[in-house]
Amino acid sequence: MAKVQPRTLSGFMELLPARQAQFDRMADTLKKTYALYGFTALDTPLIEASEVLLAKGGGETEKQIYRFMKGDTDLSLRFDLTVPLAKYVAQNYANLTFPFRRFQIGKVYRGERAQRGRFREFYQADIDIIGDGKLDISNEAEIPSIIYKAFTAMGLKRFQIRVNNRKILNGFYAMLGLTEKSGDIMRTVDKLDKIGAEKVAALLVSEEIGLSQDQADEILKFIAIKGSNAEVLSALEGYRGRHELFDLGLDELNTVTKYLSAFGVPESHFAVDLTIARGLDYYTGTVYETTMLDHPEIGSICSGGRYDNLAEYYTDKQLPGVGISIGLTRLFFVLEDQGYLNDALNTAPADVLILPMTEDLAPAIALATQLRSAGIRTQIHAEQKKFKQKIGYADKLAIPYAVFLGEDEINAGVAAVKDMKTGDQVKLSADEAIAHIKAGLAKLNEGLPILDKGE
Repeated sequence: MAKVQPRTLSGFMELLPARQAQFDRMADTLKKTYALYGFTALDTPLIEASEVLLAKGGGETEKQIYRFMKGDTDLSLRFDLTVPLAKYVAQNYANLTFPFRRFQIGKVYRGERAQRGRFREFYQADIDIIGDGKLDISNEAEIPSIIYKAFTAMGLKRFQIRVNNRKILNGFYAMLGLTEKSGDIMRTVDKLDKIGAEKVAALLVSEEIGLSQDQADEILKFIAIKGSNAEVLSALEGYRGRHELFDLGLDELNTVTKYLSAFGVPESHFAVDLTIARGLDYYTGTVYETTMLDHPEIGSICSGGRYDNLAEYYTDKQLPGVGISIGLTRLFFVLEDQGYLNDALNTAPADVLILPMTEDLAPAIALATQLRSAGIRTQIHAEQKKFKQKIGYADKLAIPYAVFLGEDEINAGVAAVKDMKTGDQVKLSADEAIAHIKAGLAKLNEGLPILDKGE
């Protein structure tokens, strides 16, 4: 029979065991952080009816969707976690308590061209707060504060959450008489980091958007306002009184920056940035993008914002919300590529490898059961292999401790415990072994997934 060459599709990431352990540690850190703020976990189906998933329809997203027929049923793979959330909230509205706070970490699928750091199957890690009719602006500050907490808990230090407000931008464009073109302008300005001010200016005055040179210059002058948060906000005050929407957005931005500080986010980690627009018309208030300060070329590693009506395609109920999303697979790829992953982290699948030295495995099984009951991850190596091969197995998997159990140890009621890193070996009773191993593991597990030496 001909053998099929094993291969993984382009744009789909598979990790070796140690790297998978590091990825899972990052995901676990996010879950713990989200739970710390009172968010509930949600898991929606990977596959939805196409009419539900594509309720909005059109655009680049629909071109990228994985869509197929199963019998007479038109199905699609989810392309983000927000649309399934909208369906979920609309469907379960009567049984949910608002504001509804959910987090979800799951795979999504986009049939775009696979390239370095861009995937067709990837994990997103989302948090959203959904209100019923109204949602207090304090939530717009809490969401980025959770990202600050999550990233620092993972070990990332040199990052900055950039904050703006779409009302400020829409109000400013209204001052210039450009309300009808505001969406096109914001999508163009959103490309500033990627293509630069000169090319953005050229696009603004192109036939497609059709601004005058004076209008383009005024826009670029406005979004170029820089300085400390206080300096940027002060400069924006110079525009106050010219448009009601602008004034409302400025009030909201002032409130969000004040609350971010109250939530414990240092000013070194957030900045008012008028270039942040988020290309989607979906966002209506505060918007965020998070970048690594030492690698701005990577772009946003976390983004989101405020929206007025999450589920408008499924219900007439007004469900405003605010949320943020981390492209977790891409972030992990970037961190690995830039050497940020902590390779000293304990990624072994077990804490202890028991090596029985007798034919009767009962004593080894009993000891393994006792260790597991104490919360120590334990394997028994019972294969008929040479001793050197068994030790090599522990070394290759980086298992911290090996326990030898021979006739002498069994008769004396002890086990020989070897620290695989230092080579130190001691004979201990089961209870002593548990205490000894736990003390060593506590030190070994102190590390964070990300090793960021900046600051």
